[in-house]
Amino acid sequence: MPRVVAVGEAVAAVRARSALAPEVGIILGTGLGGLARELAVEARIAYTDRPGFPPPTVESHAGALLLGTLGGRPVAALAGRYHLYEGYSPAQVTFPTRVLHALGARTLIVSNACGGMHPLWHAGDLMVIADHLNLLFANPLARVAAGEGEGAPAFTDCTQAYDPALRALALAVARERGVTAREGVYVAVPGPCLETPAEYRMLRGMGADVVGMSTVPEVLVARELGMRVLGISLITDMCLPDALEEASLEKILAVAARAEPGLTAVVRGVVERLAA
Repeated sequence: MPRVVAVGEAVAAVRARSALAPEVGIILGTGLGGLARELAVEARIAYTDRPGFPPPTVESHAGALLLGTLGGRPVAALAGRYHLYEGYSPAQVTFPTRVLHALGARTLIVSNACGGMHPLWHAGDLMVIADHLNLLFANPLARVAAGEGEGAPAFTDCTQAYDPALRALALAVARERGVTAREGVYVAVPGPCLETPAEYRMLRGMGADVVGMSTVPEVLVARELGMRVLGISLITDMCLPDALEEASLEKILAVAARAEPGLTAVVRGVVERLAA
């Protein structure tokens, strides 16, 4: 059984490579690693070089922590995330988020690739997350041992898990830069299989606009830590049960590659405005 690594140990390993104190943490989702090219990188640290960070198993996730500046603001970007369907526990999935906070980040921008269920939206659109449904049947804030999470609130309020001011800013930046951006509800499911037509109907009926297999665990931990959160989903395929086409990772990555410049422009614009 792998040993438990403390957040402080991981932070010390990062500090041995860079003294930069990020104000913003960014988590890059499937096929969305191109934002890393926008960073003025001071240090690139492979996950395998840090305690507590196993290499990601998902194709297109680079598996590195990037420390540098974006729009003149110090940031830390996670190029690659962990998922429950990879066999990791909720604590392992969210460990990098705790490290970002311990390094100094007080704002978290999290991105993901997702399936679109809103009939009037299209593949390639962005969606600023207004709210979420957690159907992962797991919660990283649940304690598994007495004394775990000491100092954390017993209950974390999620009335506004996604910061309203950051959401408005992201939508404004998207309009200014000609990027199609919606606002709606993200539902997180365990994966790794894609949903059946009946499941898409159920999820849509529950109020979800897009569906994915990530993001919610990191957001819950960020909110427990008091971080401001902005979530942006990139719709890579349409999940309309009466007009469903078979999805493939190749198609998803191709759509992500075409739409990624828009996402990059929005994230960069948000970070620049935060610095103003």
